[in-house]
Amino acid sequence: MQFLYMRQGGIHSGSLECHPFWVIIKCFASFSLTIADMTKRFPISHHDALLSLLREIRSEAELRQVDLAERLGQPQPYVSRFESGERRLDILELRQVCEAVGISLEEFAGRLEQRLK
Repeated sequence: MQFLYMRQGGIHSGSLECHPFWVIIKCFASFSLTIADMTKRFPISHHDALLSLLREIRSEAELRQVDLAERLGQPQPYVSRFESGERRLDILELRQVCEAVGISLEEFAGRLEQRLK
């Protein structure tokens, strides 16, 4: 099996046995990881609960994605992406979403905690 390794002078290739002390990066011939595979940190059910709650609070406020996006000063795909899990929200963005739909961040966190139990 061939590997890429780094040493003074650049990147070289060779077998693992020949270069045990260098930083070794395995070449993936037929196997590759997607960004999503590498960044999953939570069980699917927890992530699904979060996404479901994000959609639910918008629906309870009787807002379409485009309406929420307008309140946030963002384009509609912004809302679609965080509701589908394609984009993650940081805590300040989540606070803005909560304010835009008329609930507090504390209420959102409490509702999420109930779903995760």
